[in-house]
Amino acid sequence: MSAPQTFSLALRDSSTMVRRNLLHARRYPSLTLNLLLTPVMLLLLFVYVFGDVMSAGLGGGGRSAYVAYLVPGLLLMTVGSTAIGTAVSVSMDMTEGIVARFRTMAIHRGSVLVGHVVGSVLKAVLSVVVVGAVAVAIGFRSTDATALEWLAAFGLLVLFATALTWIAVGMGLGAPNAEAASNNATPLILLPLLSSAFVPVDGMPGWFRPVAEYQPFTPAIETLRGLLLGSGIGHNGWLAVAWCVALVVLGYVWSTASFARDPK
Repeated sequence: MSAPQTFSLALRDSSTMVRRNLLHARRYPSLTLNLLLTPVMLLLLFVYVFGDVMSAGLGGGGRSAYVAYLVPGLLLMTVGSTAIGTAVSVSMDMTEGIVARFRTMAIHRGSVLVGHVVGSVLKAVLSVVVVGAVAVAIGFRSTDATALEWLAAFGLLVLFATALTWIAVGMGLGAPNAEAASNNATPLILLPLLSSAFVPVDGMPGWFRPVAEYQPFTPAIETLRGLLLGSGIGHNGWLAVAWCVALVVLGYVWSTASFARDPK
C-alpha cells in the first residue's frame, strides 16, 4: 500500500474514532459535567465569597480586578479537569475489552489514541468556552487585548490541552481500572491550586514559592493572563510553550509505548 493510501486510511479511521469519542461523551455527559462543575464552583466561590478580600491583597481594584486576575487560571484548570475525564475514558476502553476488539480489526492502530486526544481537546475547548461565558456573565472583561493576543491565547489553550491530554492518555493506559486512572490524573487539577492561579507567586511563603514557580501551570497562567489582559508576559511565554512541547513528547512516547504492548 502506498504512503498516500496509508495516510488516507489513517485519517479516515482517526476521524471515526474522534466521532466515537464525542458520541460517547454526549451519551454519558455526567463525567464531563462533574469535572466542569469544579472550576465553575471555584470561580463563583472566589469571586463572591473571597473576591473583595483577595483583591485587597492585589493592591485594590475591588471584585472586578480579582475576576480579571482569577479567570485565566481557572480556564487552564478547566483544561486539567477535562484531561481527568480522558484518563478515565481511556482506562474504561482498555479494561472493558473494546480496545482488544479494535486490535483484531483492520483499522489503523494509532487511530484509537488519536481519537481520544482530538476528542478530548475539542471537549476541553468547549468546556473553556462554557467557563469563559460564566466568567463574562459575572464581570470578566478583556478590553485591552488585541485580536492577535486573543488568537495567541486560543492557541495556548489548545496547545496546553493537547499536552495534558497526551499525559492523561498515558495515565489511563497505565491504570488497572477507571478509579485508579482518576486518582492518577488528580494532579492535573491539584497543580493549578499550587500555582499563581489564585494569588501571585511573590506573595507566597519562601519555602513554598518554588513549588508554584517550577511547574507547567504557572508560566501558562501568567502567559494567558498577559494575553487576555493586554499586559506583558516576559519570559513566561517561552516557558509555557517549552512545558507544553515537553509534555506532548513525554505523553506521546509514554502512550504509544503502553498501547503497543500486548495485553496480558
